[in-house]
Amino acid sequence: MLTLQRLSKAFGEKVLFEQISLQINEGDRLALIGPNGAGKTTLFSILLGVMEPDEGSVQVQRNRTIGYLPQETANIPQTSVLELAMDVHPEMADLRRRLAGEMDDESDHGAAYARYEELGGHAIEVKAKKILSGLSFRESDFQRSLHTLSGGWIMRAHLARLLVMEPDLLMLDEPTNHLDLHSVLWFQQYLSQYPGALLFISHDRAFLNRLADSTIELRGGKLTRYRGNYDDYLKLKEEALEQQRAAYKNQQREIERLTRFVERFRSKATKASQAQAKLKQLEKMERIQAPEEAAGGFKFQFPQPKRSGQRVIRLEEVHHSYGELTVYQGLDFTAERGQRLVLVGPNGAGKSTLLKLLAGVLPVQKGCRELGHEVQEGYFSQQRIEVLQPERTLVEEALDTQQAITEQHARTILGSFLFRGDDVYKKVKVLSGGEKSRLALIKLLLNPPNLLLMDEPTTHLDMMGIEALINALKQYTGTLIFISHDVHFIRSVAERVIHVEHGHLQYYHGDYDYYLSKRDETLMATSGAQGAKTSLSPTAASAPKALSSKERRRIEAEERKRRSVLVKAAKGKVEKAEQQIQELETQQQALTDELEQPETYANGPRIVEINQELTMIASCLETAMSVWEQAQEALQQVQDDQDSSKDGAI
Repeated sequence: MLTLQRLSKAFGEKVLFEQISLQINEGDRLALIGPNGAGKTTLFSILLGVMEPDEGSVQVQRNRTIGYLPQETANIPQTSVLELAMDVHPEMADLRRRLAGEMDDESDHGAAYARYEELGGHAIEVKAKKILSGLSFRESDFQRSLHTLSGGWIMRAHLARLLVMEPDLLMLDEPTNHLDLHSVLWFQQYLSQYPGALLFISHDRAFLNRLADSTIELRGGKLTRYRGNYDDYLKLKEEALEQQRAAYKNQQREIERLTRFVERFRSKATKASQAQAKLKQLEKMERIQAPEEAAGGFKFQFPQPKRSGQRVIRLEEVHHSYGELTVYQGLDFTAERGQRLVLVGPNGAGKSTLLKLLAGVLPVQKGCRELGHEVQEGYFSQQRIEVLQPERTLVEEALDTQQAITEQHARTILGSFLFRGDDVYKKVKVLSGGEKSRLALIKLLLNPPNLLLMDEPTTHLDMMGIEALINALKQYTGTLIFISHDVHFIRSVAERVIHVEHGHLQYYHGDYDYYLSKRDETLMATSGAQGAKTSLSPTAASAPKALSSKERRRIEAEERKRRSVLVKAAKGKVEKAEQQIQELETQQQALTDELEQPETYANGPRIVEINQELTMIASCLETAMSVWEQAQEALQQVQDDQDSSKDGAI
């Protein structure tokens, strides 16, 4: 579908990538990962034809469509939300306007309607409304002008348009940044059934694990493809690093041995020729690069807050409204010392409002808000950037805290939140909004209150920054209440869940997985009750009509045909799995034979390459065997069903 051949790109002396190649096929689910500044977004721009590579080419098969969602900004046309979502054909918007307006000429109206139907207008409209609802738009939002929405909601509308279009290759740059948890879960499910190929950048670990079948790492100017999701990538990369460490260590020992021999005997006449031979061997040796070690665990410590009383905060009989819209009526809420609570629920349920009421950002309109003994609250949102001093450098801002820390300690923490090297000496006034938000987060962690209230704290962080924040919050001894759409972050931090919907709070006294299991039990119980109700209905209870012998034979023939098709399909899956296993075992044997040849060990990089390939093949074999076992069980099941059907017919 799309092929990258030997692409290179540099900006001045900074080389982003050199001679990289990649093949994207139908149905691929590829996650593009790498450190900030590695060139991921630049690579996207080259694939889209927005930017030219210095070398190499990008080839796209004819009649293939590509859709792209940028990370931050998108155009804002003079249309409604629904019109943008349906804008999948150049004529669509004009036709809708013509049909919605008063048309004097009936023939014109008929022609417009016929063309609208020809383009699949009504089906597209149904699909667009379904997708907009999944992305948390209300029906009342469909006709709203895009110019009345925030940037995040505009990005959701553009995402809806792409999903309605269904391009052959969908390219997404941090697509979950503007979504709430409810929308992220819906979006993951939708993409898991997406008919085209996916290429996406994301720092959401759970999102990567759910969708990626291959992980592409862009690092140090090289592009490396790993089979599997993000967790698979971490495991495979560590195995490859271990092999490279061993190969590098062995080669260094050999270099040291040869060097010692040359230095010892080059001046001796009897050994001079041997020393010269060893020297030539050293010169010809292809050097194995020292492995680039992954960043280890974060060892720094964050200061801890003063201990509060047992009851930290209480809301009693609180009412809150925005004009005529009532969000809470008679709300009660209590949090105790040391609790880690996450607020979940659909968009517009009132999660952010509750957090602002707890923080005192929104005044209590009716009822009582009471802080406990020695409680000091701290609220993290985008608005915290207003407390930063524009003329200070980043390191000066980080050091401006009641806690005594060294400049080196401050720089280490800044680095973990993406401010590295000389960046720490930039002035605050030149930072982007996202960078200011990260700096405000660092300041909050360096002087934490004992009640921490956080609204989407991971939005502007990469994987390393998210892990640094998780580490900080695991050390934190105060009370934490937060909202997040990052499932990995929620699982790592939250100990209890509060579901917010329709102004009511439901408490789950367990972690996020406990909440999901309880929610599923409730859904199953509800569907089971509905099923029982249906089974007791008079229509269901009434006796079926007797079938004629001809009709019965026809039904039996159709059933035999259906079972025959199922058996054939199941056999096909077994044969396909067996063929794949045979191919993998053949590859494995060929590599093993090559590894056993003495001359192979003269080529260090090839040893590393063979070991990497053997590791990947072993992983693939394990997966293929599992697929074969499942296919074999499925075949046995349909054959048993077929046999029992024959027995019943005799």
